Amino acid sequence: MLTQNLGYPRIGSQRELKKICENYWADKTGYKNVLQVGKNIRHENWKLQKEAGIDIIPSNDFSFYDHVLDHSLTFGAIPKRYNEVILKKGNAELDLYFAMARGYQKDGLDVVAMEMTKWFDTNYHYIVPEFYKDQPFKLFSTKIIDEFYEAKQFGLTTKPVLIGPVSYLLLGKEKEAGFEKIDLIKNLLPVYIDILSRLDALGAEYIQFDEPFLTLDLTEKDQKAYQYAYKEIRKAFPQLKIVLATYFEGLGNNLALAAALPVNVLHIDLVRAEDQLTDVLAALKEETILSLGLVDGRNIWKNDFEKSVSIINQAIEKRGRDKIWIAPSCSLIHSPVDLDNETNEQNLSAEIKQWLAYAKQKIAELATLKKLITNESPASTLQKLEENKLAISNRKVSKIIHNPEVKARVLALKSDDAERLSAFSTRKIKQQELNLPSYATTTIGSFPQTAEVRSWRAKLKNGTFTEDEYNSLIAEETAKAVKWQEEIDLDVLVHGEFERNDMVEYFGEQLAGFAFSKNGWVQSYGSRCVKPPIIFGDVSRPEPMTVKWTAYAQSLTDKHMKGMLTGPVTILQWSFVRNDQPRSETCTQIALAIRDEVCDLEQAEIKIIQIDEPAIREGLPLRKADWQNYLNWAVKAFKISASGVKDDTQIHTHMCYSEFNDIIQNIADMDADVITIETSRSQMELLDAFADFKYPNEIGPGVYDIHSPRVPKREEMVQLLKKAKAVIPSAQLWVNPDCGLKTRGWDETKKALIEMVEAAKEMRKTEEVLAEDLQVN
Repeated sequence: MLTQNLGYPRIGSQRELKKICENYWADKTGYKNVLQVGKNIRHENWKLQKEAGIDIIPSNDFSFYDHVLDHSLTFGAIPKRYNEVILKKGNAELDLYFAMARGYQKDGLDVVAMEMTKWFDTNYHYIVPEFYKDQPFKLFSTKIIDEFYEAKQFGLTTKPVLIGPVSYLLLGKEKEAGFEKIDLIKNLLPVYIDILSRLDALGAEYIQFDEPFLTLDLTEKDQKAYQYAYKEIRKAFPQLKIVLATYFEGLGNNLALAAALPVNVLHIDLVRAEDQLTDVLAALKEETILSLGLVDGRNIWKNDFEKSVSIINQAIEKRGRDKIWIAPSCSLIHSPVDLDNETNEQNLSAEIKQWLAYAKQKIAELATLKKLITNESPASTLQKLEENKLAISNRKVSKIIHNPEVKARVLALKSDDAERLSAFSTRKIKQQELNLPSYATTTIGSFPQTAEVRSWRAKLKNGTFTEDEYNSLIAEETAKAVKWQEEIDLDVLVHGEFERNDMVEYFGEQLAGFAFSKNGWVQSYGSRCVKPPIIFGDVSRPEPMTVKWTAYAQSLTDKHMKGMLTGPVTILQWSFVRNDQPRSETCTQIALAIRDEVCDLEQAEIKIIQIDEPAIREGLPLRKADWQNYLNWAVKAFKISASGVKDDTQIHTHMCYSEFNDIIQNIADMDADVITIETSRSQMELLDAFADFKYPNEIGPGVYDIHSPRVPKREEMVQLLKKAKAVIPSAQLWVNPDCGLKTRGWDETKKALIEMVEAAKEMRKTEEVLAEDLQVN
């Protein structure tokens, strides 16, 4: 029985990848240094897995930014607008690669970035491939071959990892009409054949094809593409051992399709879909090896060895030990790197830490599970089993998990608790007293957090600053931000969130039932890493969380100051969530905590309150049949958080990187007075869903992309607003960036927001001229 890993975190044990890439983008280090750090991370990862005893170790799971973007570069799926970037730069491949991810605005060029969206229902973002009718593909980057060869020189014959051809196409987006992206399968497959030919010549034995779309609803054309692609691959390479990896959900009605594909190993996710095992065992061909995804690749809870051993034995009884592998449920890029880095009990108590496993520990869990089955090193292995049983047992009976008062409050909820006092049409009239202009301008909440601001927080934590010293500096920074917003004439201001470390972590630190790591970083996109809170118990709000700084900022201005909160679904989605009760129950507990904060902000005379829910679309189950159950409790949780206020208090929400067409009714059901959304990279395409639906409430379509360092011109934003006005009545439109500005620099932020305000004023003048013309006529 072999162990395999599907992928390992690529950020480095100390976030080395983040640091070197950001230094490179800032022209503080050279090209060769970036490549060396990447090589160091790969070697560290391979060494760790080898020493842990993993039998089949992956390569090509490393990426400098995003593995989907890696594939687009590999396949030559490079949009034509980047041609000049290739010609301009000496270090063409890496700079082209980063330009595709981040845009490019120097050397006399101004090229926008490719779109970014969520990787299935995770908080990882990928760069969306762009496809055109009859698009050709060619082998442009040899990264996958180079890294396999590098591993051989290191002393390992690894298992190269590729996104499967069907999933790669389905991850992309058609950029012109008249074709379906899956139609490109025959154009794309020769590049896969070329890659496999080169890997085969270098001595590759196993090749992993990630095909997560096999766990989603497929069209008949998609199914035929799977059959065609893997038949052609098998025909070309009868000797290669193909590992087909599925994850994030069960195979469901695609089981017969997956089981019939000519592959050697089928991997299934038994964490997200434990109940599929019996059906899969019955459906597999006799010669196919089954890889059991038993160790949770997406959460931090320790594996229950007794339960896993029982599942493994069930599979062995049906197929024999030589036809069973064990593995994580999915790639470990969604896990923090190493629990051994958590050395401070002030961050993470010993009681909670005993329940956890990061990527390094999950690799060790795989090795232990194998030994428990094969009876290797019985004494030490049995000791690990007993330690595991004790930790699992301790968690079940721990007194820090359950709060009867929280559970009682959830049970006491009534239907009215999830409804505003009046319909939006009534609220809109009352909210006219806010006296906002047409095309009202605002931001999504956060302003740039400079190294200086972050250093203040670090000094407060290590005791170098007193609380008073820290608060004085934050107050000064907040006052400067308020004054600057007034100077550029923004309509609805924000306090800038300089006191906040992260939009989820900040709230979790003040809520009961949450714990925090010091080094539990996971990649969100590119160099952006987040440190998700750990929800280990029942959630409540002991005291107000944001009122102090919001009220202070409001005291500095006569303009409206927007209260900024993170919504219950996003706090849930972007945390490591307890797995001992339904997620819906945990979400409702969080919603009640946020409701208390909303009501306190209203009491403090804050008239506009934003409850961010960027993750509500991300949380959708992968199968449409399961959507409505999730949407029922997710929308209800948002409404519980927002519905404790009067009609004249305006509730905003923000969503980013989401496709809304298929859930627009549910978005409307949330009944936020204003919704702000990401639309700039898609050139306002996302507004079509709201227009077709005749969305009744107000909308702020993002007019510039904050995930790119380029500064958009005013004319660009005016054109986007004109596109928005063409489908949404101007009386409903707000003007704002795509998302928060925390990760941007002040120079670009100031330039972009000044242009944004002027774009809104230009639109108002146009409206005034049109109104005058109508009166004259």
